[in-house]
Amino acid sequence: MKYVPGKIISFIVLVLISILSFAQSPQQQIVIGLIPEMNVFKQMERFNPLAAYLKDKTGIKVKFTILSRYGNIIDRFSAERLDGAFFGSFTGALAIRKLGVVPLARPVNLDGESTYHAHLYTRKDSGIKNMADMKGKKMAFVDKATTAGYVFPVAYMKEQGVTDVNKFFSEIFYAGSHDASLYAVLNKEADVGSSKNTIYDIIRISDPRIDKEIVIIAESSKVPSNGLCVRKGLNSQIANKLNEALLNLDKTPEGKAVLDKLKFIKFIPTTVDDYKPVFKMARKAGIDLRKYNYKNE
Repeated sequence: MKYVPGKIISFIVLVLISILSFAQSPQQQIVIGLIPEMNVFKQMERFNPLAAYLKDKTGIKVKFTILSRYGNIIDRFSAERLDGAFFGSFTGALAIRKLGVVPLARPVNLDGESTYHAHLYTRKDSGIKNMADMKGKKMAFVDKATTAGYVFPVAYMKEQGVTDVNKFFSEIFYAGSHDASLYAVLNKEADVGSSKNTIYDIIRISDPRIDKEIVIIAESSKVPSNGLCVRKGLNSQIANKLNEALLNLDKTPEGKAVLDKLKFIKFIPTTVDDYKPVFKMARKAGIDLRKYNYKNE
């Protein structure tokens, strides 16, 4: 078949339109990271129903990947090209400063708050009443990339005159999750620990030993709940669909069932401004977010 010039030009235009349409079409799968605020198996059990729900409502397959430790979410976000993550308040602040991520939505917890705070605690039989009593004891942090499990206790201790936590305690270690830090203190593997109140409250419901044997010494100011932030440049259609699906979770019976599994009431919009208390707490702890080494060394 012999093409005339006009037909050749039309053919080329059609090919270019097809290529551009394919390039601009939203991706069919997104990968979202989860921080290990609880035992990894419990964390995945909580979030798997959300993945199915989001796929049903957006038409986009959602894959959750859980991280072995908090700081990994910053490293892996870029290395593995994650599309989004449910960042903790501190990892969210880090990601905003280091990666330029865009906050979308965060949950309202069972206490009706869209924020959480830290509990610094010990056992009632430890004899510890104040900061001075902690000197020479064993401290269980969660991870250097957590607000409740590291940044707050360090900021609090500096306000109390402790210049070097490594020298103040006889030993410090990183439990890896908020529930692990709490159980380290409960089981006398550590004398002092710090966890976010939401995980603390979930555990105390099922374990009466918490109220019986643990005493809270100090609490932090409120910071935003673990919110979904997406990478800069994510297709706007995808971001909008995800945001809409999350914000409407509490409007349907199937959505409420997902929220029940997550232990949330609903999701609300969140912005960079909501992280201001985290930025302030980091400064009190002597942390420069752009240069901070969040490895547990």
